[in-house]
Amino acid sequence: MTVQTRLASAEELESVFQRELTTDRWAATETAYALAVRHRDLGDRPKSREWVQQCLRLLEGFPSDTEEQVATSRTSVGGVQLPTYLHEGVVRERFGDLD
Repeated sequence: MTVQTRLASAEELESVFQRELTTDRWAATETAYALAVRHRDLGDRPKSREWVQQCLRLLEGFPSDTEEQVATSRTSVGGVQLPTYLHEGVVRERFGDLD
């Protein structure tokens, strides 16, 4: 039996992001990544790029020396699958050239 997860809208994810930003910065980083994916999937490349940059800024505040430090705490956010590990290299690989 498969369970379908409803995809959260970009607006719903942005609301979640704002709440997480004040309570759990790692969760906010994961949500920023999910927002980048969601906007990319919607075809809004500029908005996706904004969320990629937000995700990268947040990642700068976390250590990334071990797999344990970059392991995501959730498998998905709002129906968007997260990578197993979240760090700058993964983000740049998945979203390509950001300039």
